[in-house]
Amino acid sequence: MKRELYKWQEECLGRWFACRGRGIVQAVTGSGKTLLALEGARRLDRKLEGKLLVRIVVPTGVLLRQWNRAIKEFQDGCSCNADMSPGELSAPSVGLRGSGCKDPADRKYMVYVVNSARYELARQILSELRCGEAVLLIADECHRYESGQNRLIFEFLPYIKPYENRFYSLGLTATLPAGQARQYLTGVLGRRIYSYGMADASVLRTVCPYDIYHIGLSFQREERAEYEEMTERMVYAYRELLQAHPILEKLNQKERFELLRRIAGNKKGKLAEKAALYMGLSYRRKSLVCQAGARTACAVSLIEKLDMREKILVFGERIAQAEELYLLLRERYPGKVGRYHSQMGRQANKNVLERFRHGELRILIACKAVDEGLDVPDASVGIILSGTSTQRQRIQRLGRILRKKENGGSASLYYLHIIESSEDVCFLPEGGEKRIYELEYDLEAGKFLHPAYDGLAQALLDRFREEGASGDTVREAERCLGAGRVRSDWTLTAGEISRQVRAARHVGERNYWICMKRLRSAASEQELRALEKRR
Repeated sequence: MKRELYKWQEECLGRWFACRGRGIVQAVTGSGKTLLALEGARRLDRKLEGKLLVRIVVPTGVLLRQWNRAIKEFQDGCSCNADMSPGELSAPSVGLRGSGCKDPADRKYMVYVVNSARYELARQILSELRCGEAVLLIADECHRYESGQNRLIFEFLPYIKPYENRFYSLGLTATLPAGQARQYLTGVLGRRIYSYGMADASVLRTVCPYDIYHIGLSFQREERAEYEEMTERMVYAYRELLQAHPILEKLNQKERFELLRRIAGNKKGKLAEKAALYMGLSYRRKSLVCQAGARTACAVSLIEKLDMREKILVFGERIAQAEELYLLLRERYPGKVGRYHSQMGRQANKNVLERFRHGELRILIACKAVDEGLDVPDASVGIILSGTSTQRQRIQRLGRILRKKENGGSASLYYLHIIESSEDVCFLPEGGEKRIYELEYDLEAGKFLHPAYDGLAQALLDRFREEGASGDTVREAERCLGAGRVRSDWTLTAGEISRQVRAARHVGERNYWICMKRLRSAASEQELRALEKRR
């Protein structure tokens, strides 16, 4: 692992040391939080003359293995530069606890999955502090540790007053929660000392430029009828609930459902029945929206039109849907498609992740299990097969494809949504060097509609015909222009498109870029005519 830090990471570590080694860092996914933490641990260890113990808590087994790999790569980089403290040179220096690992807890670096850390980490840290050791606790994805049983990892804190000058903490997250959850986390890990969002990352170019495509889909006839019927029943039920509990109207969605659960929990009376009915219909309606048939058909059509060199992450909410898409794509791209979800098993998920990371697989279909911890720095396309209303998951999914590319390339995120439903129409992340395109997908025709593009494409096809092009040439142009409809290649500069024409590996690719060149020229002519009219 390279140890050169970005400017923001240096500033952040400066603030952390100024706060006596306590605090939370909120930084966009893919910006380098792991490297930040390891370099902070290294500098603190040198300051303490190699006497620091580092305890890291992660939410999943995937992250356990990722941190293990990152620590070893970091240490290899340090040893090559003769830049390690004596304590780090002893082997083995990394121990793992959880997800099937039970290394002795006496290593310099210990990485715990939170499920294991709940019942042993607090005692371990307190014992180490009492024995005169200095301890740094790194809480990765720290927003996961503010509730329920996960709070047990901080049970040692009330007892460390005599040793608090030897205790250090660093919380890492892309999305720090608000309200009481934030108050708790800042109470145990220290206040938020640095925030590094998408806008900052774009200005400093630590993430790549990206395009977002909102693709509107429609229900099939039976799905629409079922959706409307459930919606009508929900409206009637909610009216009665609102009459009895007017406060419902002032609550956000999470608070509203908490109150409805309490009402339904009484298990007696008409209101309890109405609350249970409303929640049941809401869940069924959400499932209907998530699993609408147009989603998988659209994803298959979309992938067919993308560059074969792109590595693609498909994010879904339901395992059955992920499996359906996997079977469809496996037929078209044998040996190039994998899936990752909780029913696959740990070893199978680990294997598919490695195959995707090393390029053996080109397409990875994943469910929620992948939202935190997936490290795929060269994935350039994300497809949101079925959306999430959770802003944290949206930010994490975008971050999976925004890691800076070695070739300086950009990324694309395709957000599929059902037009006739209550699903969010779009995803508009704050900041970043981005462009946003509005498309629709016609399921019956199997075609994408792109108003800003279609007029230019049709005019170019008409021009081909006027120039006397053969039927085969026009059909090839239609193919190329169809692929361009779901990409932004036609907006590149004329010089960049010309370079792509020269670099094309085969005739089909060269034809595509020739069409993009002519389309770009037509767009420029249209812009000039519009300017002349305004004059």
